[in-house]
Amino acid sequence: MIGIIRAAVFGFIGLSVVYLLVSVYSRSVARENLEKEWDEAPPDGSGETERDAYIRAGMRDYEKSLRKKLVVLVFIIPMLVIGVTIYLVNYQ
Repeated sequence: MIGIIRAAVFGFIGLSVVYLLVSVYSRSVARENLEKEWDEAPPDGSGETERDAYIRAGMRDYEKSLRKKLVVLVFIIPMLVIGVTIYLVNYQ
């Protein structure tokens, strides 16, 4: 039993690191896409403050998007698979 708890703790720590890395990468890609989109066709007479406001608004939309929520599956799917495997091995 202690082995399972220890594995769960280390697994949770490992999945937390993976989640952090995937989240940072995903935010970076989203921000880069917004910057490229602005740089390809900036509105006439716009400056750096308008660009920053555009990127901030885009990142706010990203925080509410499905893509951001899908990153949480980094935790859910592995834990479900491990839980089902443990159940089937021990109780079937």
